[in-house]
Formats: sequence, C-alpha cells, structure tokens
Amino acid sequence: MKIERIDVYQKTYTVVEEVYAWSRGRSVSSLDGTVVKLTTDEGLVGYGECVPLGAAYMPSYAEGVRTGLRELGPQLIGLDPLHLKAMNTFMDSVMAGHGYVKTPIDVACWDLLGKATGQPISTLLGARYVEDFPIYRALSQGTPEEMVESAARYRAQGIRHFQMKVGGTADEDIPRIKAVLDSVQDGEVVVADANTGWNLHQATRVVNALRGERVYIEQPCPTLAECLSVRSRTSLPMVLDEVITGVPAFLEAYSQSAMDVINIKVSRVGGLTKAAQLRDLAQDLGVAVDLEDAASGDIMASALAHLVASTRPEAFFTASIWNYRLRESISPDAPRPENGRVPVPKGPGLGITIDQEALGPPLFSIT
Repeated sequence: MKIERIDVYQKTYTVVEEVYAWSRGRSVSSLDGTVVKLTTDEGLVGYGECVPLGAAYMPSYAEGVRTGLRELGPQLIGLDPLHLKAMNTFMDSVMAGHGYVKTPIDVACWDLLGKATGQPISTLLGARYVEDFPIYRALSQGTPEEMVESAARYRAQGIRHFQMKVGGTADEDIPRIKAVLDSVQDGEVVVADANTGWNLHQATRVVNALRGERVYIEQPCPTLAECLSVRSRTSLPMVLDEVITGVPAFLEAYSQSAMDVINIKVSRVGGLTKAAQLRDLAQDLGVAVDLEDAASGDIMASALAHLVASTRPEAFFTASIWNYRLRESISPDAPRPENGRVPVPKGPGLGITIDQEALGPPLFSIT
C-alpha cells in the first residue's frame, strides 16, 4: 500500500463557553484546526488532525501546521502508511522537530492501519481494557465564585475530576483553589494547573497555603529545575505537563523524582506512535498518565479514546477531549461524553465517519 494523495483542510471551531482562559492572561474563543486526509493506491482513506490551542500555549500554531505539511507532504507520496515506525523515522529524518506538523499524518496512518486490518486503533495499540472512561473538565480561570459555579455545573454533567486554571498571583490563586476545594464532594479530584504561570516565590506561597489539602499541583513553573524546587517544598502530588516533550524529557524528570503524574499531549510529542511509546514507558515505571491534546476536534477525540482504552487502568489518571466543547463538528458518531464518561469507538481505525460536506473542500492537495 502506498500514499497516493494528501488533502489538507482548514476547519474553524468556536468555543461553546465563548471564552476559555488560563494563566498569564491567555485565552481563546475560537480554534483553527487542520485536517489531513490520506488516500492510498488501494482506495483506503485515513484521517488525522491537529488543533492548536492558539499560538501562545505550545510551540505550535495553526498556519504552521499547514506550512509544515506543504514542506513535508510531497516527500510522503509513495510511502507505505502501514509501517508506522518507519514513517515516523522518515518524517523525523526530513523535518527536525515540529511534532505538531507530523501528528495528523501519524494519526491518519493509524486510521489506515486499522481499516486495512479491520481492527480499532486501541486493539492495534495492544489492548482494549475499557469500553468507556471518565474525563476531567477544566475550570476556566475566573473569580472563586465563578470557578465554584463551573464545578457545580460540570458535576451535574457527571464530571468528578476538575482541573482548575490558575497561574495568577498567589493572592488570586489561593482563594480560588480553597473555594473549589471547599465545594468538592467525596471521591472528587482537584488539580490546580498553573500552566507555567507561577515563579518560585508565588508557587511557594501557594503550596504552603495548601499544606494538607487534597489537591494536585500541575506544572507550577516554566522549567523542570523550578518545578523540582517547588516539589522539594511540598508533599502535595505533582503533575508535569509542558516540560514533558518526549521520552528524553520524561526520563530526565523521572530520574529526579520530579512528578507523580505526567500529562501526555499527542501533538506535543508528534502523534499517537510517540504518545503510546511515552505512555508505555511511564506506566512501566509506575508514573500515572493524563492523556489529551492541547485541543481536539472529532478526529483527535477519537484517537485519544483509543489511546486511553489501551492504557492499563492502574496507570490511568485522567483524560480530556475537546470536541464536545466546540460548536462545529465533522463527524456524527465521534465520541462525546455521556454522564461524564466517553465511549471508545468500536469500528476499524478511528471508528468514526467523516462528514465531507461539513469538512468542505480541501485548502490544498498533494499528489
């Protein structure tokens, strides 16, 4: 089987809640996504996607995905998409870095492998432990009262795991976190995610104020060294996110006992192939995993569902998808939460159908 054609689409999404805000005053109200359609010489079609959370969150941006695909795409024509590791090795050899550009290609190749073998991606990833899974919901940064209200609204939807968007000053964040902690019920989980927004003195004030509380601290500062310093000052469990860029970064953090949980974002590490490799290493070393992406439309939500399903239950911390938070959709049967849980598609590959009319015409094609 060979790749014969690559179609690249642009899809604009709007956020249902109008504004999603996190640390350092960053926010989005719409998202610019890129969808890739790989067509093979045998007539099979596979889909992949990358939806950056604007340009200020990770080293990625929407037009960069498409510009990168214009550079990378022509070199993929004629390659066998079913040889996932060989495909990733080749992409890395002709384009250094830019994992977010390679992500939709890698996901589309997994979709093709599933369709060629008649198996869902989760089975091809090695297991299908669950048929559905719980997700967390991020509490967009706001006043303590607004964040408590958001938690109550999501609780009514079946959510039991909340990720608070903090990363302001200690004087702002301590009341936010304590208010939400005072409102949670037995069995619920709260993560205070600073998204690199604190410096050392602010982070120190926050963790000292939360001593003894049932809360996780996520990515308090921009660098591993700073996060290690914060960890040395608290017994609260820690999640690392932004600094986990791949296996080498994870091993460096693990060697210094820097965290209890890692947040694996598929487009940050370069696709499902590398995300699964990192996930497998983490779970073998006893580090729990949070599986997600910066944002996701229907395609990435489906890919994430398969990644979660193939994760050992004892290693699973939480997960997130974004498609149900967006007004637009390109798949009528993509997974969406039902009472706080997301079903894993059962069909081959991604297991979803794509509404070509909703997707529209390709922005450009490579043959």
